[in-house]
This record gives sequence, structure tokens and C-alpha cells, in this order.
Amino acid sequence: MPLDQQHEHERIHKERGEMSFFEHIAELRKHILRSFLYIGVLATVAFLNKDFVFNTLIFGPRHPDFITYRALCGFSQAVGLGDNLCFTPPKFDLITRELGEVLMQLLYVSFWMGVIGAFPLIFWEFWRFISPGLYEKERKSVRGIVFVCSLLFLMGVVFGYMVIAPFSISFLAGYTLEGLEVAPTLDSYVTYMTMFTLPMGLVFEMPILGYFLAKIGIVGTSFLRTYRRHAIVVILIIAAIITPPDVVSQTMVAIPLYMLYEVTIMVVAGVQRNRQREMKLEESRSRAVIPKE
Repeated sequence: MPLDQQHEHERIHKERGEMSFFEHIAELRKHILRSFLYIGVLATVAFLNKDFVFNTLIFGPRHPDFITYRALCGFSQAVGLGDNLCFTPPKFDLITRELGEVLMQLLYVSFWMGVIGAFPLIFWEFWRFISPGLYEKERKSVRGIVFVCSLLFLMGVVFGYMVIAPFSISFLAGYTLEGLEVAPTLDSYVTYMTMFTLPMGLVFEMPILGYFLAKIGIVGTSFLRTYRRHAIVVILIIAAIITPPDVVSQTMVAIPLYMLYEVTIMVVAGVQRNRQREMKLEESRSRAVIPKE
């Protein structure tokens, strides 16, 4: 172990080494309890504003005047395509089959909205717990990690809500058989809305995941570039499934996901360059301390 890293390790051992296993658990419990407190506060706010949460947010993509439909139609007309890209979801009613379904779905939605809103604070608590155990150089290398992870997660949720959800709801609600009337339950609708938004928040963390996998040497740019074609095929299949059957809609979904993949490659390449520079610097230091005969 290099001398500077050894001194840093000894400093960390002095700061946290005196804590026993149960003291570490107690410290972790404090961060977890604070995280649940953040979620609880924001979930309560959402619960008390159920009309806005459901009528404006959750039910928004099923209304023809939703911002995504209006923006896409305006873009179509602005570029001279007329109404070719204009579409709205088919009209359908939501039903409930159980007495307490509305209340249970409100609790469910409120909880996940609390998680989404409190994500930056939750990640901050997680970072506060693990950061004291890192070397100073490691902390500097991931400076701003809380902001970047929170931003990517919220961008993914917004992308899922503004793009994935409208296209998917329009497609699924319009995909039916003759003689059948689409009348999904509230539980089904809310479940699909959750699937369209929350997973996208995690998908947008791909560059961060690539960064840490590259740090420990599991993933490299050669691997990602080799399987780039496979990734493109998977992205196009996903876009084709969740969008209406037209090339423009599929492209609007596929391009951001592909850009995210390319950003991950650039992040991994940066990690590899830094590692090579550190190895060269370490070699030069080793040669400097070796006495000449």
C-alpha cells in the first residue's frame, strides 16, 4: 500500500475504528429513520392533496389536453407535417371493484411520491453514512455524487411521466378487440403509471452505475462498445412496444435512451483514463525511490 494511502487509512481507522459493530448499526438506523421521516412528511403532503395528485398528476396522461400531446402536435404543425403526429388517448373510464380501493391507491401513490420527492435527501443520508469510510482521494473523485444521482433520477422519472406514460397509455387503451370496452380498474392504471415512471428513474442512473463498475474493473469501454449494437436493438424493441406504431414516436423514446448509453461509455472511458494516469504516476514514483546502483 502506498505511504499516503496508508496514512489516510490510519486516519480513518482512528476516526471510525473505535466504533463497534452495534454502534455502526445504530448510526445506520439514524440515517434510515431520517430517510423514512422525509418520505413520511412528503407522503402526508401528497395524501392531503389527493385531488391534485390524482386529477392533475396521475390522471393527466389520459386527458387529451395533456402537455405531451399538445407539444407533439404543435411540433408537427411547426415543421410542416400538419396533424400527422397529433394523437390523443382513447376515452376510457376507470372503475373500482373493492370498497377501500381508492384509499389504498391513495396511500400507495402518496408513498411513492414521497420517495420520489425525498430521493435527494435519502441519497444524502446514504452518502453521509458511507463517506467517512472513504479515502480523501475517493471522496474528491465522486464530489457532487448526491447532486448528479438525484438529478439523473428525477430526469428519469420526468421522462417516464412525460414520454413513456402518454405513449404507453394511448397504445394500451386503444389495443382492444371488437365488442370489448376498455374500463381498467384504478389499481391497474396506477400500477402501470408506477411502472412507466419509477423504473425510468433507475434506468437514468446508468452512467453512475457504469462509473462504479468501471472503478472496480468489471466494465470497460471495449465491452460497452462491443455490445452497442445489441443495446440499440433492445432500445428499439422497448420503444416499439411502448409507443404508437409510427417511426417518429419510437425515435423520440429511443434517442434519449441511446444517448444515455453513450454517456455511460464516455463516463467509463474517463474512469479508465484516470486509472491509467494514476498507474503511470505510481510507476514514476516507484522508479524515483529505487536507488541506482
